[in-house]
Amino acid sequence: MAVLVGKKAPLFEADAVVNGGEFVEKFSLEQFIGKKHVVFFFYPLDFTFVCPTEIIAFQDRMEEFEKRNVAVVGCSVDSQFSHWAWLNTEKNNGGIKGVKFPLVADLSKTISENYDVLAGEYDYNEEGEMEFNGAAVAYRGLFLIDKQGIVRHQVVNDLPLGRSVTETLRMVDALQFFEENGEVCPVDWHAGDDAMVADAAGVAKYLSEH
Repeated sequence: MAVLVGKKAPLFEADAVVNGGEFVEKFSLEQFIGKKHVVFFFYPLDFTFVCPTEIIAFQDRMEEFEKRNVAVVGCSVDSQFSHWAWLNTEKNNGGIKGVKFPLVADLSKTISENYDVLAGEYDYNEEGEMEFNGAAVAYRGLFLIDKQGIVRHQVVNDLPLGRSVTETLRMVDALQFFEENGEVCPVDWHAGDDAMVADAAGVAKYLSEH
């Protein structure tokens, strides 16, 4: 598994569905560089079980992301047409109607490969035929990207393990606090908590007060 933290987030142009039902060609994260932080997350498939709980949870807290000037973008290996159908299916029928943030179509699986979250790989069998080993879907990867397009945080869960939107917001707060104040954020830091200066004296002071 590649560690992308500290590196430029891989850019792409792909089909996407935005605002709950509008098709967009050549959607790219590049539009946010210099303007917004980005939470870019992968999920395995449309019309599944854990995935809608995560996607709807992100939508339910979009106001908190928007307040922090953060764009939220989802991505799976489904087509834009599958995304559209799922976005137009009622929640009580397994859909995610009401979700407005962009869902990117990674039908070719190249975006998942570039972010190294594809849960399998192509290989050749003994007969020399190409086959896919593993699951041809993305793990639950999440990448926090700053305004310069640099990945500052990543977490990758296995397929059955849902993520925490609360923890994602905490990491956004920590990054933005550091960018604005220069102080670093110690263990279990939340907005409003004490931070510390990143030197020996700063650590000693923090530990003596806590």
